[in-house]
Amino acid sequence: QVQLVESGGGLVQAGGSLRLSCAASGRIFRISVMGWYRQAPGNQRELVARISIGGSTNYADSVKGRFTISRDNAKNTVYLEMNSLKPEDTAVYFCYVQTLLPTRDYWGQGTQVTVSS
Repeated sequence: QVQLVESGGGLVQAGGSLRLSCAASGRIFRISVMGWYRQAPGNQRELVARISIGGSTNYADSVKGRFTISRDNAKNTVYLEMNSLKPEDTAVYFCYVQTLLPTRDYWGQGTQVTVSS
């Protein structure tokens, strides 16, 4: 089994910054994709950003230029640096990891990010 522990959420004013972290532990051979999704009340869960084992990244259009995803493969940890936060970024942010051998998807418990106007 794989466990994901998220940290770094909280309350911040519009224009502020937060950094989310997610550390994976357990029986891990290799992690392929790591990413962050978010879900606001009444909305579906949506992709925020993801990063491949080789470092290729994808971002939602709404966060491009403001958020940066990175990973530390030695620590099995993924980060999300969020700058210029807007009230519409308010949501529960979920860490996502896909392992190899076996190929499986894992989700974190979620961390609340609230941006006040």
